Amino acid sequence: MTTIGLARSWLYVPGHRADLVGKALDGPADAVVLDLEDAVPPAHKDQARDVAVRTCRSRPDRVWVRINGAGTTWSEADAAALIGSGAAGIRVPKAESPSAVADLAERTGLPLHLLVESARGLRAVFELAECHPLIAGVSPGETDLAADLRIRDRRELAWARARIVAANRAAGLPSPVASVWTDLSDTTGLAEDSAALRDAGFFGRSVIHPGQIDPVHQTFTPDRDEVERARALLDALDVAGDSAAWVDDRGRFVDPAVVAGARWVTELADALGGSPTSTTSPHDHDEPAGARPGRSTS
Repeated sequence: MTTIGLARSWLYVPGHRADLVGKALDGPADAVVLDLEDAVPPAHKDQARDVAVRTCRSRPDRVWVRINGAGTTWSEADAAALIGSGAAGIRVPKAESPSAVADLAERTGLPLHLLVESARGLRAVFELAECHPLIAGVSPGETDLAADLRIRDRRELAWARARIVAANRAAGLPSPVASVWTDLSDTTGLAEDSAALRDAGFFGRSVIHPGQIDPVHQTFTPDRDEVERARALLDALDVAGDSAAWVDDRGRFVDPAVVAGARWVTELADALGGSPTSTTSPHDHDEPAGARPGRSTS
């Protein structure tokens, strides 16, 4: 399940670590992001690219690749190597130029998931979301974005997040994927922050350790009561017919916007129907599958 808007967890894995790549693909993450950027030292960039291409060709079903940013020594080679690789899509860091992004889409023919990590990218986010039919979504890379905006408390990014949510939806794209939670020991904070971002218009989250997958899955999976309420509302719609608005038997005012929300909940629940509620296993906590310590991941 690698579709933005359905995948709940996006597990970053350093591209040069073939052992962790295999482990991640055998694990419970909805999508795996092979990282060629922050998690890979310069001396291992070529190795990471080769591992990513081999992986995409052999097991392409859940694999996205985060390439190096435009203007770096490695970006052109990354893009060229992924043409025809079978990757589910490309994560594009530090997206700022709609024309450059559109050119990348044309060259690779792959869906692009753009990361906004600068003030320039945030200014252009509406144009980025609409610059090419292969744009699959636009998300914040909050560590870099906060640094560029000189924001010390990431809670103060709420306005920037809202702008990115609006840009996705205005372009007809799914809800954006939330940025990583960097405190690996604080799964309670991860769950609370994920719930707040879900309620603010995000769906799914990038993670950097298998131990973060279960709380993220639980947050972005509709619970049974929510699904039952949504199904009951849609059943009431069948009884009410084409009325523009009505009050159902529970005293709830229902209009087309409420109906649309209920449909989304039931469609999401149906799509996730086979997903387990608990996703971690004892060996998952042996070593992070995400960025190496001391390196930024968005």
